[in-house]
Parts: sequence; C-alpha cells; structure tokens
Amino acid sequence: MGVEAGAQAARSRALVVLRIRSRALAVALLPAAAAVILLAGIPTGHLAGPGWDATRWILTPLALLVLLAAAGIALVVARARPAMTPTVAIAEEAAPDLYRMVRDLADRLDVPAPSAIALTPDCDSWLEDRTHRAHGPPPVEEHEDIAGAGRHAHRRHPVAPVLVIGSPFLWWMRVGELRAVLAPVVAGTGPSAHPDIAAARRFVRGLDAAVAVTSAPRRDPVSRLVLAGVGWVARVLLRSCRVHAAEMERGVAAAAAERAQAVDYGLRIVAQEQVGLAYAGWDRLLTRVALPAWRMGRWPSRLDAGVVAALTELSRRDRLAEGFASRLGERPACDLLEEPGAVDEAASLLAARLFHGGPAGPGPDWAPVDWSEYPEEVVDRKWRLDAARLHRVLDALGVRPAPGPATPTGAPTLARVLDHLTGFAADGPTAPGEDATAGTGTAPGTATARTAGATTGAAPRPSPATPTAAGTPGTPGAPGAPGTAGTSDTADDEDLSGTTPRSAALAARLSAELSREETAAPRPSPAADTPAADPAALWDDRTLPLFPLQPPRTARELLADHLTAMVCCAAMDTAGATPGLDWLDGPTLLVDGARTPDLAPKVLALIEDGDAAPLRVWLADLGIRPEKPVRLA
Repeated sequence: MGVEAGAQAARSRALVVLRIRSRALAVALLPAAAAVILLAGIPTGHLAGPGWDATRWILTPLALLVLLAAAGIALVVARARPAMTPTVAIAEEAAPDLYRMVRDLADRLDVPAPSAIALTPDCDSWLEDRTHRAHGPPPVEEHEDIAGAGRHAHRRHPVAPVLVIGSPFLWWMRVGELRAVLAPVVAGTGPSAHPDIAAARRFVRGLDAAVAVTSAPRRDPVSRLVLAGVGWVARVLLRSCRVHAAEMERGVAAAAAERAQAVDYGLRIVAQEQVGLAYAGWDRLLTRVALPAWRMGRWPSRLDAGVVAALTELSRRDRLAEGFASRLGERPACDLLEEPGAVDEAASLLAARLFHGGPAGPGPDWAPVDWSEYPEEVVDRKWRLDAARLHRVLDALGVRPAPGPATPTGAPTLARVLDHLTGFAADGPTAPGEDATAGTGTAPGTATARTAGATTGAAPRPSPATPTAAGTPGTPGAPGAPGTAGTSDTADDEDLSGTTPRSAALAARLSAELSREETAAPRPSPAADTPAADPAALWDDRTLPLFPLQPPRTARELLADHLTAMVCCAAMDTAGATPGLDWLDGPTLLVDGARTPDLAPKVLALIEDGDAAPLRVWLADLGIRPEKPVRLA
C-alpha cells in the first residue's frame, strides 16, 4: 500500500473494525475461559467447596452454550453469500485490447491489476470483491496474466477484485476518455490488496450477508428463533462497524484519487463531463424508449448503441452540446471488444431484467427487437393495443358508436371517444347536472361511484355485495385490490380530481382493465428461465425488478396514453402518418416524415376540461378524419 494519507487513514479504520471483531471473539470466549479456570482448580485442590462446585456446574454448561452459539454465528457469517452485482462477464479472449489497456493502466499506477472485467448496464464503474466461495472459484488461467501472477503455481496473495465498467461508457466514450475515467477506479486495487483492509472488508460483508440470511422469511418457528438471535448479534456488530467501515472506504477512495492524479489528469476532466452526459442519455433512453418496448414483451437488443444515437440527437438539438458530436470521429471504446454486438445484446437483456423484471432469456413472449424494427414492432403495436383496450372499456360502459353515414355499424372511431368525453354521445348531449354516465348502461356502484368520489374528493368503498367495475372487491384486478394498478381508491380519486366526470369514469375503468390484464398474464418461473450457470442465479429473481424505472402509471396518465394512441391510430389509418422513434422522447407520430408536436396539451384539455375544440382543430390541420374507422390490434 502506498504512502498516501488516505491509505493510511483507511488502514487505521480497518484496524478499528478488526478490533471490534476481536472484542466480539473475546466476549464469546470469556465464559469458556472462566470455566477452564474453575475446572483447573479441581486437580490442584484450589477453588474447593460447595460454592465453587455450584459455580462450576452453572458456568460450564453456560460456557458450552455460548461457544456453540458463537460457533453458529461465525459459521453463518462465514458461509453467508455476500451480495454481488449482476453483470456481464467479459473474458480476456473476448476483449484482449481492453484487458491490455487495463493492465497497462495498472502498471502506470503501480498497483495490482484487476482479476477480471465485467460490464453492468449502468453509468458507473467500481471494483467488486468476488473471492467468496459462493461466487465461484477465483480465476486461475484466464485472468492470472492481468493480475500479474501467472508465473506462480500456488498464489498466497489476495485475489484482486473485479473491475466492473458501465456498458454505456464503452459505446459513448473514446478510448482515451475511458482510460482516464478508469484510472482512479483501477488505482483502488492498491489499498484493496492490503491484508488489514481486505480482512475488514470481508468481515463487514459477511455481517451484511448474515443479516440478509436471517431476514429471509421462514415458516419453521425453531429456525426463526435461532436466526433471530444470529441476526441480532450481526446487526449489533454491523452498527458498531458502520462508521469505521464508511471512513475506511472514503480513505481508500481518497488514496486512489490521489494516486491517479498523475495519469491523464487533463483528459479526465473532459471525460467526467462525458460521464454526466452519458448518464442523462442512458436514463432518457431507458425511461422513454426501452420501457415501452419492455411493457410490450420486446427488449431492444442494442441499448448501448442507442445511447450514442440519443446523445448525438441531443448534440444536434442543444447548441451547448455541439462540441461533443466532433468526438464521434475518434475511436470508440467499444472497439476494444472483439464482438461488441454480442456484448451489447447481453447487457441489454440484463438491463431489461434489472429495470423491468423480464425473463433471463428470449422466448415467444420476450423477443429482441432491433432499432430498425422498433416503430413497427413496438410503436404501432402499442398504439393499436391501447386503442383496442380503450374501445373495450367503452363497450363495457355501454357507449354507443358515433353516428355517421360513412361509419360502419360498431366500427371503432376516434369520434366515438371524442363525443363521449365531451358529453355529445349518440343519445345527445348531457344536460347540466346530469350524471356523466347516465344512459351508458353502467351498473350502479361501478364507475359512477368512482366518478362521484373523484369530483367531491371522497373515496367511497363499494359494498362487499356489490360487484365493482373490475369484478368483486378483493379480487386481483379490482380497484382497491392490493398489488394492482388500482391499489388505492383514494390515490386515484386525488389524481382524477381535476378531470371531468366522464374522464374520471373512463380512467378508472381503464386502470381496472389494465390491472386485470396484468394479473391474468402468466408470469414465467425464475427456475425455468434462469440457467444453472447464469451469474444471475446468485441473486433472487423474486426481487425483480431490482431497480424499477418509474412508479406505476396513474389513472390520468393511462387515459392520456390511451387517447394519444387512439389519435395516432386515426392519423395512421386516415392521413397516412407513420409510427416513428425519437431517441429522446420515445414513440412519436410522423406526418410526411416530420414529428407532430403539441399533441399532449390538446389531449390534456380534453381530459381535464372536456374541451375537444383544440384537438379537433389539430386533427383538421393534419387532415385526420375522426369519423373514419381505425384498425385495432
């Protein structure tokens, strides 16, 4: 370990953590030591008498129990599997240039090279210790050369940690920028190799893993009782180490940053700007582009390449980012990979699992989609499915088709939706003060009750004997049923308080319909989807998604999405518009090859005020005929 001040501070904090471990061991051995002293007094003739005999009879079993408990706790801490970040492993054969760059960087920093390299679908990089036996055997042949230990048959020094690199960095950054960003990360292998710091980290990670083991639900009362005691001890020790472990990690980071100052310092300042830009583009790509595809059962297979397209589009729109586009002429860091397309596909699938909870591999209902196929496979299909769901709900509400000489009987049209939300249904306009659902065939206690709650701010709950809009109360998919999109009636009513009664009723029924579909959809079994050799088997599939991108959509958002989809379907079927992909905003409607802006305010005006005039003007300007039937999914 170097002479950096941060390294010395980290070692001092590591010694404090180890002293806490030693004190815990001393407390566990103290009753046994006292029992040994009492038992040694028997053959020597000391400590004799009835009182000492009684003390021996009490303390000896107590010491054995304490020793057994300490051994059990130590066994749980030692065998508990520490948390491991799901990553895509990169073998040296798959990226020899990348390994060579990292090895050269470690030589310049005079630190041990990482034992392996892995990619994560996130905009971050770090070192991760994977020496625990549950994470598999340490690398022997493939990665010994990068760690500089291939000449020794029996290694006795600690195995270096794994270098985890954010996959978007490889596609957006240039080779020099990636090297500058990784310099302080790779420099952290120096303090990590110190025995005291490594031992302190193993102890803290073991305690953390033990707490996770004891927190797992179990039905056996005996095991729950035993593990509750183990968990209490582990939490006490973890709280005692928390401050010192955090200061130790800060010291390691400070030492790594100080050591890396001599390597590409000027370039690293520029590269840090690219880190922030890549994070913004990655977040936008996941939430606006990837998430709609994941909800459709499709996963984009080139997410990292999409980051480049999204940030290039940002550079075109934002004058402040124009300088970043000139970087694209330099060599990208993904050229360090032998097969960047395969790596991108693996990282994209892992991103879908982490952020959406998709299966571990492709299947009939979980297929990859290329960016060139995205408009047809995702955008068009999504809009038509949403439009079909909207008309199913209107059918359930008893809304009649819009009249018109050119409209076939029962054909789905945009005019039907507009007339219903504005109060001009087939049976005439709604009179002032008349219930918004009158004449629609809605059963009492369904959408009418939800609408009344939305307009008055109250949240009336249906009677247990009265069926709700989505079925009987308490059933999956019903509004108010736990674990569905309609989880809270009060939350829905607050969200719909600024809308018209008809919009509130329609939004509530859409939310219930979507909840029923999600509940009825078959969920794949993790055991059937996860291969035995998949690194993802080291984490619990029941917790997926680990990092949800967005909270569940509200009823108002669902209604806006479905109305937008209906408008887009009418534009495609009556005005020759086409679905498109905007790298920053996701699905978009193209008319004559250009984006159609300003649709969202018109839809919101219809939902909140029941005013369809702005939307009808917009439709007329683009030549969209709402009375014409549209094709549904």
